[in-house]
Amino acid sequence: MLQHYGSLENRTVLELGPLEGGHTYMMERAGAAKIDAIEANRLAFLRCLILKELVQLRRARFHLGNFVAWLDQPNLQYDLIVASGVLYHLRDPLHLLERAAAATDALFLWTHYVSDEAMPLGDPRRGMFRKTVERRPFRGIDVRLYPRSYQGAEAKVSFCGGIYDEHRWIQREDLLAALTALGFDSLQIAHEQTDHPNGPCFSLLARKSSR
Repeated sequence: MLQHYGSLENRTVLELGPLEGGHTYMMERAGAAKIDAIEANRLAFLRCLILKELVQLRRARFHLGNFVAWLDQPNLQYDLIVASGVLYHLRDPLHLLERAAAATDALFLWTHYVSDEAMPLGDPRRGMFRKTVERRPFRGIDVRLYPRSYQGAEAKVSFCGGIYDEHRWIQREDLLAALTALGFDSLQIAHEQTDHPNGPCFSLLARKSSR
């Protein structure tokens, strides 16, 4: 992300789900002027606060809460939004993408996705998915969403996924089409791993080049 986005000097960043603050630390070291990092998991939030003191972060603020509600605030603007490891944990990932697109011209994702080629029916990695595929109209395209359950894992103290059991993954090509429909006309993909044990995944930097 840092290689392709360019300098973070004097840039404002919104980080969704910092977990333990590792990426927050890297972005502050890279010169970000302000980082708002929103973490819903209480134990992860405490670890972020410990890290903040240990490495003396000065331009990053950690907030405990739901980052979807944060993005729903009016007139929100950031130079860059970072959503690493969170999109596939959401009840409504399309809403997140829409709100992020309203608040930034640059969005970085690391996410799992559905691919019938990489993860065909019968693949054990599809065991957590419900049988019904949801189809939702979105900005003139048809998006396939795949409801999934944590199967009780969310009740464990060590769990660090979404705040609701119900969450949805997006078909790979539909995710790219949704980002394009939201005005992101530059999509750079890296670190694609179709054999990841939890499901296919990649890194993606989406930018609105016209602005």
